[in-house]
Amino acid sequence: MVIQWLGHASFLIISANGTKIITDPYDPNAFSGGLGYRRIEIPPDIVTVSHDHADHGYAEGLPNHFGLVSSAGSKNIRGIDFKGVESFHDPEQGTMRGRNVMFVMNIDRVRTCHLGDLGHVLTGHQVDQLGEVDILLIPVGGYYTIGPEEADRVIGQLNPKVVIPMHYKTDKCNFPIAPVDDFLSGKENVRRLDTSEYEITREQLPDQREIIVLRHAL
Repeated sequence: MVIQWLGHASFLIISANGTKIITDPYDPNAFSGGLGYRRIEIPPDIVTVSHDHADHGYAEGLPNHFGLVSSAGSKNIRGIDFKGVESFHDPEQGTMRGRNVMFVMNIDRVRTCHLGDLGHVLTGHQVDQLGEVDILLIPVGGYYTIGPEEADRVIGQLNPKVVIPMHYKTDKCNFPIAPVDDFLSGKENVRRLDTSEYEITREQLPDQREIIVLRHAL
């Protein structure tokens, strides 16, 4: 499968048979230009939405008729299994910013987990619910989500083979969040790709964890 970082928490994931999944689509006009990524014009087959904030839940702005996955529980669309696990957008049980749903997607026998706007370290029950994770798409910018320290703890809890950071400050994001370098500081096995895309199969998963840093496509 191919994982392309569109920007912020939005990825395009394309399975081996061509099924297109978009995660957490953003409204490019939201927050008075605070988010400057270009409009997503890719027609998806499936869309996942972790919560309904404008920078994560703008599914109505996408073309095509697609299957929507936006709640906890199990769902199968076009032969792909999705599992949603409830969490919170903040460390105060959602009282600050509400709820968040994390998704595990079993695509081409690779279990990919998108954490949405996770705002806290996971509970043991949440770890058990998510289960095995091969590829982890994790917010690292802090302020609205977990930051570098909490992200390290969550990675330790889920033990993925590949980590792809998201939701951090870039030239297209003016939110008061940290850049990816704060998360990468002192880490080994970091690969900064000069592309927005990462292609992987079950057989190619690394024995030792890698951190893959992508360039935003939009």
